[in-house]
Amino acid sequence: MRLDSGEDSRAVRRRRPRPQSCSQGSWYTSASWSTPTKSATPQSGVYQWVKTSMGGRWAFLTAFCYWFVNLFYFASLLPLILVFASYLFYGEEKQLSQLWITLLSIIIFAIATWVSTKGAKWIGSVTSIGATLVLLLTGAFILLSLAGLLGGVEPATPITGAAMTPDFSTFATAWAFMGTLAWIIQGVGGAESSAVFLNDLRGGVKAFVRTIVLAGIVIGLLYATASLLMNVFVPVGTLDYSNGIFVVMGAVGEYFGLSAGLVTRVVGVILLAATLGSLLMWTSTPVKIFFSEIPKGIFGGKLVELNEDGIPWRAAWLQFAIVVPILVIPALGSGNINDLLGIVINMTAATALLPPLLILLAYFVLRRKYDNVAREFRMGSKSFGLAVASFLLVVFAFVFIAGTIPLGQEIWLTLVYNVGGVVVFLGLAILWYERYIKRLKVSDPKAAADELRPSAEQMLRGEYVPPAEQGDPTPAS
Repeated sequence: MRLDSGEDSRAVRRRRPRPQSCSQGSWYTSASWSTPTKSATPQSGVYQWVKTSMGGRWAFLTAFCYWFVNLFYFASLLPLILVFASYLFYGEEKQLSQLWITLLSIIIFAIATWVSTKGAKWIGSVTSIGATLVLLLTGAFILLSLAGLLGGVEPATPITGAAMTPDFSTFATAWAFMGTLAWIIQGVGGAESSAVFLNDLRGGVKAFVRTIVLAGIVIGLLYATASLLMNVFVPVGTLDYSNGIFVVMGAVGEYFGLSAGLVTRVVGVILLAATLGSLLMWTSTPVKIFFSEIPKGIFGGKLVELNEDGIPWRAAWLQFAIVVPILVIPALGSGNINDLLGIVINMTAATALLPPLLILLAYFVLRRKYDNVAREFRMGSKSFGLAVASFLLVVFAFVFIAGTIPLGQEIWLTLVYNVGGVVVFLGLAILWYERYIKRLKVSDPKAAADELRPSAEQMLRGEYVPPAEQGDPTPAS
């Protein structure tokens, strides 16, 4: 969302103040395979959006959360690669010990880290092809299941209102449902980052809002329809995290006269391609953009130094070192790969709510304190905007808590992995940022004040300089 009107920008150009010492532009951009240069034009994104109403400290924390939640995403992605490869090569899931699952996951992640630091431009193509194939697979599943129902198939689990109604009869079932909502919300996670393409979209802000809303509706309908049809051929309660999609697709294939082994191998190819592409992309993209675009004084020049391929390779290997214990700890508390996936998928979905929580908070503050800032789009009146933001904040916060503290999980695992992971990582991020601000206050007090101050205050005074017009913001180390 662009917060400065054309008239404001012209006024700013006539009286340009000293550049702010904040990360210029979006930390999250799709230009992840091009080598950044000092002259590159930054774009406003998550960092600038949060800084608008809450200042640089909260902006950094939000940007950090985007990278941080990605660490847990690896823990759920890597074991799935082993499952998908097993179905591709054997047509079934080969049972491995937790030791082998962990060791193979670490080896795969090490290879992915090495490949991603080479700036391979083909990774984006692999990801796009894999995502397209998964979308086609989802569409095929829905169409074939509907065809089966129209052809007279009696659902293995009756599709009734009672079957689709959440069970709130006990505290445990209600808490489990709220935790599962995190998995659903995660389905649209990252959509807000596409705002960096706002200036490239014909129709401007309103067209962007319509596109995002339409995409959310489509994703929701796909989720709902696929979930509704999941038990047409397979009874409820017989599916696991690791083999569910293969069992269901195999049953669909058999109904239409196809070999279940052939179907599961095709599904294995599609999911393995999509997952490997996703792994390679997410191994490089968040670490590159986060570490290369935040103020250099926060982590130091060595860590964010780019190699000849434009990748902060030391930061990538630091990420690898951090992910290793995230892979090991849940393996200690799980009996098999299905238990492991239950732990890590739940934690991934819960932590994925942190960035949108902070973005919603920034929006709430914007509407409450800086609603007069000139911008091209408003979501209704001030009262309406605050009401919507408040409702979503409450829902997201409650779902995050329910997902972070699941019932039935060993207490030591919850405290060390779920709660401990969030507290340790966010605590370190806050301490590291305060270290940066303390040093900046000594070398340049005005730059430190500008970094911490919401940029909306400058906008209201007509003193705001868009990121593309600001100079190099990096303070001296």
